[in-house]
Amino acid sequence: MSLIANWSYPTAIRFGAGRISEIAGACHSAGIKKPLLVTDRGLADMDITHKTLDLLEAAGLGRAIFADVDPNPNEKNAAAGVQVYNDGGHDGVVAFGGGSGLDLGKLVAFLAGQSRPLWDFEDIGDWWTRADADAIAPIVAVPTTAGTGSEVGRASVITNSETQEKKIIFHPKFLPAVVICDPELTVGMPKHITAGTGLDAFAHCVEAFCSPHYHPMSHGIALEGMRLVKDYLPRAYADGTDLEARAHMMSAAAMGATAFQKGLGAIHALSHPIGAMYHTHHGTTNAVCMPAVLQFNKPAIKDVMAQAANYLGIAGGFDGFCAHVDEMNASLGIPKTLTALGVTDPDIDRIVAGALSDPSTGGNPVEMTKENTRALLLACL
Repeated sequence: MSLIANWSYPTAIRFGAGRISEIAGACHSAGIKKPLLVTDRGLADMDITHKTLDLLEAAGLGRAIFADVDPNPNEKNAAAGVQVYNDGGHDGVVAFGGGSGLDLGKLVAFLAGQSRPLWDFEDIGDWWTRADADAIAPIVAVPTTAGTGSEVGRASVITNSETQEKKIIFHPKFLPAVVICDPELTVGMPKHITAGTGLDAFAHCVEAFCSPHYHPMSHGIALEGMRLVKDYLPRAYADGTDLEARAHMMSAAAMGATAFQKGLGAIHALSHPIGAMYHTHHGTTNAVCMPAVLQFNKPAIKDVMAQAANYLGIAGGFDGFCAHVDEMNASLGIPKTLTALGVTDPDIDRIVAGALSDPSTGGNPVEMTKENTRALLLACL
């Protein structure tokens, strides 16, 4: 089976090994003549980044990069990126990297032409209509990890550095015009990043599948996304050069982000405030929280997860699925508790308050209250 394809999402996705060579054409398709490549500090000096900049420069599109991006990007990173974008006279963004680079890159393209402050566009009600849609710059997205799926998302997750809260900034035009999914770019990921990002994709699929909202298309995508992670994440973790496994994991990441239009839940409701306060890796935090959340939601999801287990070839229904999650986490080096992840002396009340105010709570199949969310957090610790 060929793992090279062009898809329409409605964003145009160019999928397959070696397709980073088409970056200049992707910019032309998006109407970008002078792009700013936005990525994180860790990627700034890597070969894949230099190669991409070389390709842009050779095509006459300039060579400009902004990489002052934290692992959990914040409003200060956004302001600095917008300054570089406007000072350089850029007309579009190449969002390059994992979730942080992609989210911040999309936000720079969004904010550069706006007159209102960032937090005026939080994903609350119809606040997105406050934006001047004509001033939003085009985006080409290039994921270098297989996890968040931000390359096919219409939002960015941004940390408010003053309140230490993660906020979702939404607009339909956050969706990139063109996405290049090249699994060769993920070959150099360290094992712990391969595991954490892959399990982020898995969490997206699991939570979307469990969400009580009605969205049969997302429901089916979530189920197949789980299968891809189950079958191919262990291979990608064991051998980072396994391009077939890397390619399927890139698909799973995009599928997870597509599926969670159906909803997320308590895994993300907990991981968002924990990540904002304690700077833990998002996907790894999701993985640590998943076993306890599955048990928390058992009364509502036992039957549906038994269906998922059957599709995935896991014996034992709901309990078998939970056992598989425990085994997968252990095999991928995931800590068993948040304490082992580094969340020590936590502010329980603050985390609980953050979880209950997170938009993800609305998709959890069991209603989250102050009392049961506190008990859930303690189980994760």
